[in-house]
Amino acid sequence: MQLTLENMESYMSLFGLNDRNMAALEQELNVTVSLREKELVVQGEKSDAELAEQVIAKLLEMLHRGEVIDASRIRYAVALAREGRLEEISEILSDVVAITHRGRRIQCKTLGQKEYVSAVREGELTLAVGPAGTGKTYLAMAMAVVALKNKEVERIVLTRPAVEAGERLGFLPGDMTQKVDPYLRPLYDALYEMMGVESYQRLVERGTLEVAPLAFMRGRTLADAFVILDEAQNTTTEQMKMFLTRLGAGSKCIVTGDVSQIDLPKGKKSGLVEAMEVLQDVPGISIVELTAKDVVRHELVQKIVRAYERYEAKEGKEA
Repeated sequence: MQLTLENMESYMSLFGLNDRNMAALEQELNVTVSLREKELVVQGEKSDAELAEQVIAKLLEMLHRGEVIDASRIRYAVALAREGRLEEISEILSDVVAITHRGRRIQCKTLGQKEYVSAVREGELTLAVGPAGTGKTYLAMAMAVVALKNKEVERIVLTRPAVEAGERLGFLPGDMTQKVDPYLRPLYDALYEMMGVESYQRLVERGTLEVAPLAFMRGRTLADAFVILDEAQNTTTEQMKMFLTRLGAGSKCIVTGDVSQIDLPKGKKSGLVEAMEVLQDVPGISIVELTAKDVVRHELVQKIVRAYERYEAKEGKEA
């Protein structure tokens, strides 16, 4: 089967550095793709070759629209093609969630992420659960910054529980702010990328942006705010209930977490796990579960997540 490439630039972008992109496609579909003069030749079993041709045609469409193609995106396109949903990849990429201070577009990269973004836009409270690398926190930050710029809210409040993974806060050097800073660092990093350090500092000075440990939320009412609770799997039942009852009029809230990475003491139930059970039928609340398919970090992260899922499933059966 053959597809004509319009120019060498398309070829270079499609194949990627050292043909890494095309190697991913060949591995996923068990085909061989080669360039003969100005024609792309796909060889393999008929069904595999036809699927590869569909994926390549869609990738070329994306390239012509200025999208960036990498191995992870190719693997996701193949997964959609196998499910007969390849056309939906265009729907995902047409939605720009935010634009960073450097002009980079932040877009959904998977159907799970699109479902997540839609849930946040339409509802008041969204619980987003999924493994590392699925963009839970990053997309939440992006939507919070957009809401602030559009004057939909008056401030952004970001919080996470300061739960120690093998350490205790009392033994760390410095005052309370310095002690909790390492726990909040991932939030700072995302904000710096979204708005730049100077804008971030100005908003903090005005009180428009607050980043604080969860313990600092007690006794407050958060009105007209975009509130994000990150790493919520490490909340206790009491902390989660306390946090959810802080919400005031005009606020929007996102709770994110990974229930496979709970650092609470053994036998202590996660407030996030319990909240998913308690709130599943409450109107106005969305629960979005992202999976290994939605991992958009380094492709190795997706493999690691799946390996752990298989291991834990096996251990569960043997227990």
